[in-house]
Formats: sequence, C-alpha cells, structure tokens
Amino acid sequence: MKLMQLVYGISFFAVAAAFVYAVCLHRWVKKQPVTNKKIIEISGLIHAGANTFMRKEYRVLARFAAAAAIVIFILLPSPVWQGNVTANLSMAAAYLAGTILSAVAGKIGILVATQANSRAAEGAGGGLKPAFLIGFRGGAVMGLAVVGFCLLGVMAVLFLTGDATILLGFSFGASSLALFAKAGGGIFTKTADVAADLTGKVELGIPEDDPRNPAVIADNVGDNVGDVAGMGADLFDSNVAAMASALVMAQSLDAGAGANSAMVFCYAAIGLLASIIGISCARVSGSGSPTRALNSSTYTTTAVFMALTAAATWLLPGFQWRIWGASAVGLIVGVIIGITTDYFTDDSKPIVRKVAHASQSGSAFTILSGVSYGFISSLPAMAGIAVSALTAYKLCEPLGEGYALFGIAMAAVGMLSIVGMIISNDAYGPIVDNARGLAEMGNLGEETIRVADELDSAGNTVKAVTKGFAIGAAGLTVISLLGAYMSEVNEALAFLGKEQITGFDIMDPTVFFGILIGASIPAVFSAMLMLGVDRNAQRMVAEIHRQFREIVGLKEGKEGVKADYDTCINIATEGSLRELIPAGLMAIAATVIVGFAGGPSAIGGFLLGNIASGLLLALFMSNAGGLWDNAKKYIEAGNEGGKGSPAHKAAVTGDTVGDPFKDTAGPSINTQITVVSLVASLLSSLFAALSLFG
Repeated sequence: MKLMQLVYGISFFAVAAAFVYAVCLHRWVKKQPVTNKKIIEISGLIHAGANTFMRKEYRVLARFAAAAAIVIFILLPSPVWQGNVTANLSMAAAYLAGTILSAVAGKIGILVATQANSRAAEGAGGGLKPAFLIGFRGGAVMGLAVVGFCLLGVMAVLFLTGDATILLGFSFGASSLALFAKAGGGIFTKTADVAADLTGKVELGIPEDDPRNPAVIADNVGDNVGDVAGMGADLFDSNVAAMASALVMAQSLDAGAGANSAMVFCYAAIGLLASIIGISCARVSGSGSPTRALNSSTYTTTAVFMALTAAATWLLPGFQWRIWGASAVGLIVGVIIGITTDYFTDDSKPIVRKVAHASQSGSAFTILSGVSYGFISSLPAMAGIAVSALTAYKLCEPLGEGYALFGIAMAAVGMLSIVGMIISNDAYGPIVDNARGLAEMGNLGEETIRVADELDSAGNTVKAVTKGFAIGAAGLTVISLLGAYMSEVNEALAFLGKEQITGFDIMDPTVFFGILIGASIPAVFSAMLMLGVDRNAQRMVAEIHRQFREIVGLKEGKEGVKADYDTCINIATEGSLRELIPAGLMAIAATVIVGFAGGPSAIGGFLLGNIASGLLLALFMSNAGGLWDNAKKYIEAGNEGGKGSPAHKAAVTGDTVGDPFKDTAGPSINTQITVVSLVASLLSSLFAALSLFG
C-alpha cells in the first residue's frame, strides 16, 4: 500500500503541474494582441457558433447519458435485484463521471482554440515564430486538460472504490461521449467544408475563405467542434480505456492493488510530466519548419518518457523490466506509425506530389491514386500494431499466467503515454486553419496569408500523424480490452459453473458468426456517418445557392452586403445532431444482439472482426483524406498549374471526397471499436447467462 500511496502522490503532482501549466499557457495566449476589428468580429462569430453547437450537442448527449446511467444502475455489474446496490450505483456514477470530464475537457479546448485563432492570425503578420507559438500553446492547453482530467478521473475512481471493474464504467462514459462527440463534430465540420469548397472553389472559383461564401463561418466553427473537441474526446477515451483495461488485469495479477497497478499509474503520470517538458521545448525559428518543430517536440517527449520510466523501474520495488520493455515498444511503434503516416501525407514527400501530378489528368485519377495510396498506407501501421502486440506478449509471457495480455495493455499505455503532446499537436491544426481564414477575411495581406498557409500545411500533416497515432493506440487498447473481456466473462462463467474461455477458435461456428458480423459493422458505421455528411451538405449547398441568387450584390462582393452565416451554421448544427445518434446506437445494438444470440464465444469473434476491419478502414480513410488535402494545398502553392487550373479543380474534388473520410468516419471508427469492446466487457455476465446458442 505504501507503494500505491507514493504512486498516487506522483500522479496527483503530475495532474496539478499540468493544470497549473495549462492556466499559464492560457493566460499567455490571451495576452497576445488582436486589434483588427474585422478579425475580432469574425472570431466572435466562430466562438458563438461553436458554443451554440456544443451546448445543443451536450443537451442531446446528456439525455442519452441519463438513460444509459439508469440502464447501467439496473444491470451492471450485476442485476440490481441480486442485492449489490452499492456496486451498481458506483458503476452508474463512474459512467456519468467519464462523460462529464470528457465534456469539460472538450469545452476548455473550444474556449482556448477560439481565443487563439484570431491572435495567431495577427501573429502571422510578424512571421512564423509568434504565430506558431500562439497556435501550439493554444492547442497545448487542450492537451494538458484532457490528460489531466483522464489521470485524475481514473485515480479518483480507483481510490474511492478500490475496484478496477468500476473503471470500465468510467471508460464507457468517456467512450460513449467520444463516439457521439466525434461523429457529431465530424458531420458538422465536413458538412460546411464540403459545401463551402464545392460552391466556392469549384463553382465560382473564389478563394477558400472568401467572406462572400455563406458557409465560410460554419466551416471555421466546424474545425473547432470536430478537430478540437471531437479529437480531444477521442483521445481522452483511448487513454482512459488503455488505463482501465491495464488496471483490470493488474488487479487480477496483484490480487488487489500492488506493483502492477502502481506501474500503470506511474507510467501515465510520467507521460504527463514528459508532455509538459516537450510542450515547453516547442520552438520554431523565423525561417524554420513548423512540421519539424512539432515532430521534434514529440521526439523530445518520447525520450524523456523512456528515461524517466526506466529510472522509476530501477528505483521502485516490484517494477518489472519486461513490462517497461512492453510499454517502450508500444511508444516506439507509435512514433514509427506517425513517421510512416507523415511519409504518405506530407506535401514535401513523393506520395502527395504523385497524387497532385495525377490531378492534371482529371478528378478520376485524383480519386484512383488517392484511394490506392491510402490502402497501401494502412500496411505499415497495421504491421506496427501487430508487431508491438506480439513483442509485448512475448516479452511478458515468461513472467507468468496473465502477464502476456497485461504486456499488450502496457504497450497501449506506453503508446498513449505522450498523448498530452499528441493532442497539443492535433489541436494546433484547427487553430492555425482558422487563423489562415481570418487572415484572408481580415485582409491582412498576401505575406501574412502565406505564413498562415505554411502553418496550416504543417497542421494538416501533423493532424494526419496524430490520427494515425490515435488509431494505432486504439488498436492496442482494444486488444487489451479483449483481454479484459476474457477476464470478466471467465469470472461469470466460473460462477455459473460453465467451461471457461482460453481462446477463440475460428472453426467454431459461433465464433465465425461473430467475426463476420463484427467485420461488417465498421463499414456500415462509416457509411451512415458519410451519408449524414452527404445529406447535410446537400441542404447547405442549396442554401448557399439561394443566398447567391437572392441577396443582391453578394456574389459580386459589393461593400456592405453580407452573407447570412447563421442559417448555414444552423443547418450544420441541426443536421449533425439528427445524424449523430443512429450510427452509434447501431454499433451498440449489434453487439448486444450478437451477445444474446451467440454468447461469449460469438462476442469474442465479433470483437476480432470489428478490430481487424475497423483498424484497416480507419487508417485507410484518415491517410487518404490527409494526402488529398495536402495534394490540393501543394497545387495551391503554385505547383502543377496552381490555383484555378484543371489540376486544382480535380484536387479540390479529391479533398471534398477525403473530408468525410479523414475528419468524420475515419477517426470515429476507433472510438466505435472501443465502445463495442467496453459494452462486451460490461455485459459479459449477461451474455454468459442468457444466450440462444452460447
């Protein structure tokens, strides 16, 4: 217990340090000057639009969370009529805590991002260095808040209940909110982005952020609700799920709270401290590369984490070097996945330039080349996840029964240990994207727009890298959640006097039934989200056409004539809220139906199929979308014919197809995988007791 008290102390110190540093960075961002009245006005519209959407979205999700909490109280971890009311109440409270902390972290991110965008736009007038620091430090507030709340929440639940199984409820709360927040934010942002690009760039040939386009403000709002709040909720969910699955197995190995549980907390706390150090080291010179600066900070954080965790493993009693090796492998593979993703999505690398060159032959070749390279790009990440899981398994297998799967869980914890830095990099993207639009709408001049474009290009590349990192981490996390599911279901089977599960035989018809159904769910889930974007974008395109037709002088840009931005924001808001629930409920319902139909073995197959097809689709869509986006930007920089050329129009079409790939469906799939894995673990005892063919 003394070891756990020490580790709790280290964790609390890391959380306090993160929150204090986040407050300092927020104050620094707010002190940066913003004087352009046009920029202040537009930034205010973006801030108001983002807050309106978040308020309405959270109202919808609050109703869902309340209903889910009631169901959890009645059924989990065992039916309430069996007499263990305290455990059921704890599970429901943990679920609600997970949703609330995830929502608060997203709200903080939106607040800071909408303050930083205008300041980064004006900072770009002074060159790369000031604008980069504003964008990155604004994003870092979100990164520190997400990881701080994650570690604080997990620590509080385990400290108060002493039962790691209750953490699955906390994790399910974070995951369910992340699933709907990412889906809703993704539908919002891509509705506006697709509509703005098709009507502005393709039809009228006007610039990307021309204020004449009624969808421009909605597009900028979408960057915040999708890429800041949505991605923050996504990585909050992954981090909580990794810690929860590791702690469930650690408690089983320790027969309570012991050295293995202490390692999970210690490594997570050290990762947060390493992220603080990495964030403080982020710098770019006036002629430097923003992409290189962001990547260098990630490498610094990685090195600090490896050194500090090695020191902790050497100094603290009961810590195993093999488990340290598993977490180190996970982190190293995460960085490698980021590097390979960068190769396929960075416009200074050959793949993006090949797609840009193919665009000279028309949009069909843009799509064909992008889809092909997107599929190829999934192999290194899939192989990396497989290698890290196998290596971690074999490293920890000699430690005894149960340690092999615990090793995989610790590889996931290791990969997510620097998530504070990863979220900082990711949130930087939409801030500088907004800054680029504000620079154009505020008429700050071509040089300021060029600087903002350079920052935005780096943001697109790093966003693709962080999505690859998040998907890779989700892959390891759900493999460890599969281990947590086996632990939970075997406990239920033992209680019922049934044979326990040691693995999943694909020749077993119930397992194969589960695999086929599970493999199809990510495809259907993705299609439902993208059809939501399609339907919503069509409504917005019709509204934009109406405004250009009916508002006299809007298309010509007459002075004093303004577009009706609010109507487009309302279309994106109402449409996304209407579309966000069905896809998530479909995935949850499919899990429940398969569980009650085929029992524990069918659910094992369902999770295997869901993981394999989900990771492939998520990686393909995220990378294909990223390379289409940067191919377009590469052409807009003056290559392959430049703006307005046939290649540019073809690249815009590719980017339009890629938008819902990379910002709606792709990054939502890894959250869907986590959610169904947690549903399986939480309902495992019911599946064991009540199934048709199990």
